[in-house]
Amino acid sequence: MNLVLIIDDYLPHSTRVGAKMFHELAVELHLRGHRITVITPDFRQKAALSFDEIDGITVWRFKSGPIKDVGKICRASNETLLSYRAWGAISHLVKPETFDGIIYYSPSIFWGRLVKHIKQRCRCPAYLVLRDLFPQWVIDAGIMKKRSPIAKYFRYFERDAYRQATRIGLMSDKNLQLFRSLHPNYPCEVLRNWADLQPVKKASADYLSVRQRLGLQDKVIYFYGGNIGHAQDMANLMRLARSMQQEEKAHFLFIGQGDEVQLINQLAQQWGLNNFSYLSSVSQDEFRHILADVDIGLFSLSAQHTAHNFPGKLLGYMVESLPILGSVNQGNDLQEIINQHHAGFIHINGEDEKLLSSAKALYHDISLRRKMGRSAYTLLCKEFSVTSVAQLIEKSLEDNHASV
Repeated sequence: MNLVLIIDDYLPHSTRVGAKMFHELAVELHLRGHRITVITPDFRQKAALSFDEIDGITVWRFKSGPIKDVGKICRASNETLLSYRAWGAISHLVKPETFDGIIYYSPSIFWGRLVKHIKQRCRCPAYLVLRDLFPQWVIDAGIMKKRSPIAKYFRYFERDAYRQATRIGLMSDKNLQLFRSLHPNYPCEVLRNWADLQPVKKASADYLSVRQRLGLQDKVIYFYGGNIGHAQDMANLMRLARSMQQEEKAHFLFIGQGDEVQLINQLAQQWGLNNFSYLSSVSQDEFRHILADVDIGLFSLSAQHTAHNFPGKLLGYMVESLPILGSVNQGNDLQEIINQHHAGFIHINGEDEKLLSSAKALYHDISLRRKMGRSAYTLLCKEFSVTSVAQLIEKSLEDNHASV
């Protein structure tokens, strides 16, 4: 099949987990014999449309305003225009026979118009990979009022994105249940997050590791990599770092971008943390080498969430056989999955003493870290392989192609 994949952020410039996951999916589908085109915005380019190729994947980049790491109004304005700018740039290239199926990724919620245009012209099915129930989580966090005009605005585009999908894939059973309670009329299923199962290759002899660069050679490194924003409740992990100061060799390393970068640096300064380092985003290749050099993978989800997310960053930890340590909102089935498979320790956000106790257990027992790390990789291979995800999406598109 000729498949088009649509996402708001892609390699090689992106440092985000979603971009990495979508590229892994594109490569797997390509290896399965499909011809893959990715459509994605690029605010850096001057031309309305540009073309390049990555690992055999054709990429169409259309000119857009910035939508990452900018103010909320600027981001909302530019995201609203994504479909219009994309279709304006590519419409002359899309013929009835150009594409046999569409796979689009949310966030963003603003791809509905573009998907509709391609569906109508090519008469093909569309699969929505839904990773973020926006604006629901923003409403849960109290950032936006449920019945406010801006919430209604976002809901309109959210529903439009869902309406275009022949099928919708959500990341967990609990998320599927929540989605069906909020949006009962859409065909949907569980589509877990995924990862390439191959650990990073050993770096060259002249590679300067993050331990060497930061002087952490003898430290036990608790690592957080990814979005640093309201949805993560980063103060939760900063409290853990403060409580672990008494452990001489414990060090917390955070890498990423987002709305709470200023907060974590302010807290580190306010609390006088000498066991904390922050680095801005790095390339995907560098990120994987860092993962291979740390000891424990951290994550946090806000206690206010009603959605039950499975952060993509966890898969990167699992690929490198890192034990997982983190906090989730009440009822999140991620807690059961990780704890039952002995792949780490997951607690409810707010259970600070339990989180601290688990952090200390991993700090003092290297054999426990290694055992849980191996279990994390085993769980990854069993439940989160890119091959199984590609097969599920492929079957859905093939089954629905005749009925479009």
